[in-house]
Amino acid sequence: MAAKNFKYVILGGGVSAGYAAREFSKQGVKPGELAVISKEAVAPYERPALSKAYLFPESPARLPGFHTCVGSGGERLLPDWYEEKGIELILSTEIVKVDLAGKTLVSGTGESFKFQILIIATGSTVVRLSDFGVKGADAKNIFYLREVDDADKLNEAIKAKKNGKAVIVGGGYIGLELGAALRINNLDVTMVYPEPWCMPRLFTADIAAFYEGYYANKGVKITKGTVATGFTADSNGQVKEVHLKDGTVLEADIVVVGVGGRPLISLFKGQVEEEKGGIKTDAFFKTSVPDVYAVGDVATFPLKLYNENRRVEHVDHARKSAEQAVKAIKASEEGKTVEVYDYLPYFYSRSFDLSWQFYGDNVGETVLFGDNNPASPKPKFGSYWIKDGKVVGAFLEAGTPEENQAIAKVARHQPPVGSLDQLAKEGLSFASKI
Repeated sequence: MAAKNFKYVILGGGVSAGYAAREFSKQGVKPGELAVISKEAVAPYERPALSKAYLFPESPARLPGFHTCVGSGGERLLPDWYEEKGIELILSTEIVKVDLAGKTLVSGTGESFKFQILIIATGSTVVRLSDFGVKGADAKNIFYLREVDDADKLNEAIKAKKNGKAVIVGGGYIGLELGAALRINNLDVTMVYPEPWCMPRLFTADIAAFYEGYYANKGVKITKGTVATGFTADSNGQVKEVHLKDGTVLEADIVVVGVGGRPLISLFKGQVEEEKGGIKTDAFFKTSVPDVYAVGDVATFPLKLYNENRRVEHVDHARKSAEQAVKAIKASEEGKTVEVYDYLPYFYSRSFDLSWQFYGDNVGETVLFGDNNPASPKPKFGSYWIKDGKVVGAFLEAGTPEENQAIAKVARHQPPVGSLDQLAKEGLSFASKI
């Protein structure tokens, strides 16, 4: 079988792939020069929709509604768009072997693809309980959420187990968003996580107390400080119980596991320099291998604002890093340069009637401000992180677009702070003065 040849190949079919394809189109890629190779059966889409509107009982999000690049207010790139632009969309194709030096990719069915320039946009995969040998973790109705197929299967189970019992294993992003989505579907929801509070990588105890209280008021039960050690199934192989380390046994018709992700970089092991669990890149997302770039979840890149290399797993960085890499590739071909990537870390989430945004770095002392009473009719609060006398991070629940822009500005400019008590009193007004 003859190899297919392309000038540019984007390997991966997630958020980064869609935004990179759009940027290539803007930069004037010629028909036949670019291919997107994805193991998924659908064109690149905005993955965050899967844990939010996709599971809503009323007016749920469905493809083609959330193909990239609608997540940032851009044009929706349907499969026809790729065809019109002369971009080859190679779907349902899993690459199993990569030779970066030989510039060749080989699929599971033996097809070969040659590239001149490669963008690695393989993203992450979920961490599975079966990876740790958890007993019974292969029972039916134990779900992980990463792709549209996963969301479809979970959706079917929600309908089949109407008013049933759901257990969420994990208290991070996926756990909180899916806990809300399943509760909205009238399931009896229990969340289980080992940490002393939810979202421990970002939230302080004060911030977490609000969300845990809010979820409790919505009828979500929370069990902290323990982990799932096993599952039992009924005679049909469907999960019926979750066994916890503390001896508790929870009934379950549906279990959703959200215990983290791993960057998909095993195909490139030994061929490219790695750092901090990802593929090491420069500020243009070039790897240690000529003509090979890495973007999104897999890239460990120089975070200029903090003068250190980091790997960031978030949709905002997936979009922006993809665009940066393509701009750098096209500039390099024309003997030009682009500005180095100057990223401000940004995270957000939406669940129930809540919506928060965070910018910057969550290190140092913290100052809480506003109304964080989960029983308030319209709670609105935030937090600042202060390091070396400067505000380095800012969080806001229920902010307006203008207020969210203000806290982003604070995190970017890192203004000095005199008194923490004064900062707590000023609250949001401190940000609006910057």
